[in-house]
Amino acid sequence: MLTNKNIILGVCGSIASCKSASIVRLLVKSGANVRVIMTKDACNFITPLTLSTLSKNPVHLNYFDPETGAWNNHVELGLWGDLMVIAPASANTLAKFANGLCDNLLSAVYLSAKCPIYFAPAMDLDMWKHPATQKNISTLIGFGNTIIHPGYGELASGLIGEGRMAEPEAILEFLNEELKKKLPLKGKRALVTAGPTYEAIDPVRFIGNHSSGKMGFAIAEELAALGASVVLITGPTSLKLNHAEIKRIDVSSAEEMLEAALKNFIKTEISVLSAAVADYRPKQISQNKIKKDSSEFVIELIKTPDILATLGKEKQAGQILVGFALETDNEEENAINKLKKKNLDFIVLNSLKDVGAAFQNDNNKITIIDSELKKEVFKLKPKTEVAKDICKKVLDLLA
Repeated sequence: MLTNKNIILGVCGSIASCKSASIVRLLVKSGANVRVIMTKDACNFITPLTLSTLSKNPVHLNYFDPETGAWNNHVELGLWGDLMVIAPASANTLAKFANGLCDNLLSAVYLSAKCPIYFAPAMDLDMWKHPATQKNISTLIGFGNTIIHPGYGELASGLIGEGRMAEPEAILEFLNEELKKKLPLKGKRALVTAGPTYEAIDPVRFIGNHSSGKMGFAIAEELAALGASVVLITGPTSLKLNHAEIKRIDVSSAEEMLEAALKNFIKTEISVLSAAVADYRPKQISQNKIKKDSSEFVIELIKTPDILATLGKEKQAGQILVGFALETDNEEENAINKLKKKNLDFIVLNSLKDVGAAFQNDNNKITIIDSELKKEVFKLKPKTEVAKDICKKVLDLLA
């Protein structure tokens, strides 16, 4: 969820500041870009050098850098962030933010920020319970900010109660869950097929194709990044998934892929079938390795099941079904015939004539044709970017 997110971390004067190092480390480990702003009092608890080293960025302390005289532009910092997290947030800083006081860089960035803002308060029990603090919390929530509530436990004063800043791991989990809620495909279920199928001739040999599965894997990753719960059914491939929440089902033949697809299709709102399924399989499969005894060897082939057409017949109202067409001639005509015949919402056409696209490549060049025969042509680009184009079309249909 946090990969490539720009996160501003505000650190205030509190004994809990020592946990800020762990927060920075966890954010960076999650793939986020982190820039830290510290108040003057925070420097009494943890050094800027520590947070600068962990974030791999200079720490911002003042409007002006005392050594270089450079101005830390609070407006630019506020616009840079995708999220702003104040952890720990002291009672003093909460009061300033609630009342619009602007006497340090952190306050100025807060007032300039356009992104969602999260506070993780840290203070002693009586300070947390005080009506003034609770009023400030209510005011900040009323502004649209989010509070990561403090936990119950032993405090720096020796008292036991509320006011202890949430643990770094809990803060990270909270941010991830908040981001998930705002994803456009949150609550949607998706099915993706990828890779080739292998149709056995004997225990050693098979009929297959050159599909790497890269396109299907990229689509599954993008759908998951948009919040969907994804089932990926893949033929033989060496590819690995980056998104831990994608359910992967490995199959070999077209029959196995069809069986897995039918089991999952009824539960899904979105299905993208990008697998390069073999069109034919041997009528008879030898149980033993076939020996090279004669100069000719004839294999009788029969059609494999048409997975896309089967799901097209099963499709219900509200389900989106997307297919692929890899063509070498009469490309648009063949793709449109497939679109209509198999009851698709749109089809993704690519051509083996396009240099640098299709099988085994990291790039692809596609044309999307929808059920109204509207056409969108895209330039050659990485398959990860092609996946975004395809998923945007899905989002448009859902909208």
